[in-house]
Amino acid sequence: MFDRLKDILTGTPRDNQRADNADNEQRIQVATAVILLEVAHADEDYSQSEQDRILNILKSQFSLDEESVQELVQVSEEQLKRSIDIWHFTEIINKSYGIEEKRRIIEKVWQVIYADGKLDKYEDYIVHKLARILHLSHAQMIEAKMKYMPDDN
Repeated sequence: MFDRLKDILTGTPRDNQRADNADNEQRIQVATAVILLEVAHADEDYSQSEQDRILNILKSQFSLDEESVQELVQVSEEQLKRSIDIWHFTEIINKSYGIEEKRRIIEKVWQVIYADGKLDKYEDYIVHKLARILHLSHAQMIEAKMKYMPDDN
């Protein structure tokens, strides 16, 4: 899977429709993982609770086993390091997902943000930016936030 993900991200062509659908699903997985990792790194404190939350989200959302999710995170970390910004990844999401799926991604972003129990100003900035890029309204972003905001905030 690891080598296949690299091929997909570098644009190695495939021949049939089934392969194209699988490639698109893997692009979505990487794009989602990159977005979650970007948020987790926003405050420069990538905690164990954030790491665990990301792994659990990716396992659950994409029905991945432990080895596959570890490979996905590794590839996504590499892609994040090489990228200038996250626009490319949000564009994959925008082209592939409707509004409800994008709302669920913002909900996952809030889950990662609140994994450590607090909202940092850099995390707040990035989630607002993501909501705009994903064409979500402020109200949709806040609604997602309210689902995962700790009671003591």
